[in-house]
Amino acid sequence: MTKIHATNPQVRGPSDHDVRDQIVQAATEYFSLYGYGKTTVSDLAKAIGISKAYIYKFFDSKQAIGEVICANRLGEIMEAADQAVADLTSASDRLRRLFRALTDAGSDLFFKERKLYDIAAASAGESWPSVRTYEAHLKALVTSIVRDGRERGEFERKTPLDETVSAIYLVMHPYINPLLLQHNLDNAAEATGQLSSLILRSLAP
Repeated sequence: MTKIHATNPQVRGPSDHDVRDQIVQAATEYFSLYGYGKTTVSDLAKAIGISKAYIYKFFDSKQAIGEVICANRLGEIMEAADQAVADLTSASDRLRRLFRALTDAGSDLFFKERKLYDIAAASAGESWPSVRTYEAHLKALVTSIVRDGRERGEFERKTPLDETVSAIYLVMHPYINPLLLQHNLDNAAEATGQLSSLILRSLAP
């Protein structure tokens, strides 16, 4: 477990930033072993070798620490989504690839970092800022793909854009929301393929 050596509490600036990052790193290690739900700030402080009061100098609650960890993990999923569609021209291919990439990334987090996945699930259930940012990013990506598909003549243009995007996101939601994905893992790969095809048929001009 990462140990943190307390610095002079009067020191501000880069040193504070470094310690904050070290706390997040140590907390990530601890949560990955013991989980988020049952861990207290006191448990975390003892494990990483600092006082609880020192942690509260940087974070006002356990949730604040979890929020940073969650934002980091969801940021990785957003990056994977962006990269998945970056080299594709067809809007249809981009939408299909996006859906699959998001499901794969979420499943990978579930199976490889199960304890950290619990943080993402908790954040989704309580609508933490990191989840709202994640959802806004994905909706913007879907909007961009649909708009591009309309301009290229791949998708119909009669339905209002915001209505189309909302409908697509509702279909995708059970497979990209961490709280819901854990209940849909058994058929995720097959379902996302079938749902992508259904979405694309509905978008045909």
